[in-house]
Amino acid sequence: MSTPQISFLKGHGTENDFVIVPDPDNTLDLPASVVARLCDRRAGIGGDGMLHVVRSEAHPEARAMAAEAEWFMDYRNADGSVAEMCGNGVRVFARYLQRAGHVSEGDLAVATRGGVKRVHLAKDGAVTVSMGRAELPGEGVTVTVDGRSWPARNVNMGNPHAVAFVEDLAHAGELRSVPPFSPESVYPGGVNIEFVVDRGPGHVAMRVHERGSGETRSCGTGACAVAVAAARRDGADPALTGAPATYTVDLPGGTLVITEHPDGGIDMTGPAVIVAEGVIDPAWLETMIG
Repeated sequence: MSTPQISFLKGHGTENDFVIVPDPDNTLDLPASVVARLCDRRAGIGGDGMLHVVRSEAHPEARAMAAEAEWFMDYRNADGSVAEMCGNGVRVFARYLQRAGHVSEGDLAVATRGGVKRVHLAKDGAVTVSMGRAELPGEGVTVTVDGRSWPARNVNMGNPHAVAFVEDLAHAGELRSVPPFSPESVYPGGVNIEFVVDRGPGHVAMRVHERGSGETRSCGTGACAVAVAAARRDGADPALTGAPATYTVDLPGGTLVITEHPDGGIDMTGPAVIVAEGVIDPAWLETMIG
């Protein structure tokens, strides 16, 4: 039996880029090996991850959220592994739904493994995602690169982060491999590690190693984790001050604006762009599956 044609799109949010595979009825078999090859920048389409677009009612992991969110973002890392959430990915996912005519400007809900996320598509093209609350587990880690070590704050945004404030972003090293951290038992399933420098009041810059993908040009949940860690460091916990804390976060691929509200809710605002669409060659895909 020949492999059917599979449509795809390519999009990015602050240059965190994704292969988008629409599959409303969840009929495609996408094992980790196929996802990894599609995300390969030399042998495939290339991306930091895959956005598998499925109706919530058609996916066993999202069926319980179907009444609240029609669409499920089945997110995969570039190595094919499954991930709970991707902030930039949610924005690009929403932009795809708008492009495909499934939604229009305004508010919508997207189901993810990290829960249902509220999204607003603004007329000016910006996309705001309500990212939920940050969890701040007590135990952090020490991150070490090239003989330098820093304490890293443990922040969970539906996926785990370790946020280290450094003197120079170059101190993060090459970031293709996972920076060593200890104790490893704090993150048994792996972790995204952010290195952060100050640019001014309420303004920071960061680099990130994303588990399963290496260094990426941007990480939305990472930017949220960084803003939360910076606010706590700066004594600007909105739950205590009663005032929102907003940080501008510069990433290699662009800028995100993160606001944490007194009720703990976090909003992330940034761009989302669809750059191409096409069809995956069935013959090539057969060699991957076969």
